[in-house]
Amino acid sequence: MESPVAILYWHWLIFGMLLMMMELFIPSMTILWFGLGGLLVGIWLWVAPGTAFSLQLFVWALASCACVFLWFKLLKPRMVHKTTAGISREAVLGEVGRVIKAAEEDRLGRVRFTTPLLGEDEWSFRCEGPVAIGDRVAISDISGNTLIVTPVHSRGQKNKTA
Repeated sequence: MESPVAILYWHWLIFGMLLMMMELFIPSMTILWFGLGGLLVGIWLWVAPGTAFSLQLFVWALASCACVFLWFKLLKPRMVHKTTAGISREAVLGEVGRVIKAAEEDRLGRVRFTTPLLGEDEWSFRCEGPVAIGDRVAISDISGNTLIVTPVHSRGQKNKTA
């Protein structure tokens, strides 16, 4: 009876790299961290080659879970999309959208844009004139998280969005 095949450090390195390459085909940002755990076990096994296989599996699971935890709790929250933070209101003035909910005396209306403005394609609005659902409106000002819009009546006017 032959003895079982020993798992060497390079087995873990290849396993880790394969898992990391799988992230290209299954983008979940979790397989990557299990691959990194495999690389860490490979490095561990290179330094301490006599480590039992059960301990190798335990270290892999522990390292992988630690990498996943660090990603989701520490690193990912710091990588918040901040591209809209410095955009001035002048960048959206004149943009045209369609009314999807008309404004009433005590309620704000909703307008939808074909391309997102500052990360959103729908915004609450107040209007400087009467509008109905389906009307086109242009942004004339911003007040907090609410757009101030004016109705667009002229069809000959060039608009930034439809």
